[in-house]
Amino acid sequence: MDKPHIALIGMGLIGSSIGHALKRGDLAAQITGYARSSQTRQKAQNIGFVDHVADTLQEAVTGADIVFLNVPVGMIADIVKDMAASLKQGAIITDVGSVKKSVMDAVNAHLPEHAVFVPAHPIAGTELSGPEAGFAELFDNRWCILTPDADTDKQAVATISDLWQAMGSDVEIMDADHHDLVLAITSHVPHLIAFNIVGTAADLEAVTQSEVIKYSAGGFRDFTRIAASDPVMWRDVFMNNGEAVLEMLARFSEDLTSLQRAIRWKDGEALEKLFSHTRDIRRSIVEAGQDTNDANFGRGESPHKSGHKSD
Repeated sequence: MDKPHIALIGMGLIGSSIGHALKRGDLAAQITGYARSSQTRQKAQNIGFVDHVADTLQEAVTGADIVFLNVPVGMIADIVKDMAASLKQGAIITDVGSVKKSVMDAVNAHLPEHAVFVPAHPIAGTELSGPEAGFAELFDNRWCILTPDADTDKQAVATISDLWQAMGSDVEIMDADHHDLVLAITSHVPHLIAFNIVGTAADLEAVTQSEVIKYSAGGFRDFTRIAASDPVMWRDVFMNNGEAVLEMLARFSEDLTSLQRAIRWKDGEALEKLFSHTRDIRRSIVEAGQDTNDANFGRGESPHKSGHKSD
């Protein structure tokens, strides 16, 4: 297709970054944005990553060739239901959620026959939120996973794949159930652990909260960065990917029991073997370009350049 008219539904970190990336590459004929908050809509207009801000969801999607749903996964069903009648013939709907199977079921329940859904998940983000948090480089050299089913229009999949690559991402096609299992261990469970350990530290009676803050070593500080992620988004992730998360948590609990046993019996060989293996994993992530080995993990720079994932 010629340069498309694109609608951004939701203009927080991901939505605004998509807008910036589209502008950087001159990839859209028009970018229309919509958010429920009038304050967010005004900020988006002032920042300039959209060409037009709509006052209603229906206005935003009218005439759009591609509609990005940049909202918590728990909101997607209602949004698709409310905008369905306003979608043009052949419109492509896509999303950015880190859960895919439940989102696909929710969208397909309300999507009109004249529109196509191409589920997507850009593996990129920071702990920051809001329209002012976005930046064009967020997706550069990051993966975007598409999870179309067998019936999804192949040309629509190619259109979304090409668009994400033009915005800087590497694209992978994956089965939705497999995606949800992979993300459960690489993203969802680590976030759950971070939320829990920060909450545990805050609730300790023997250690004051001021001491927790004052003496935070690097490990705990990084947990707090992850635990600062959007509460609504993560509530919806765990509500919609519970089965995969529970499966990974069970495996984690078994491994944690083995680690407890090694510490209790002073099994230094087992501990060193585990720590050596995990260090190798870290090196592989750096070598793959998914993080930097700079001092302080590069976090002395602007947070916009850190590229750390909170999704």
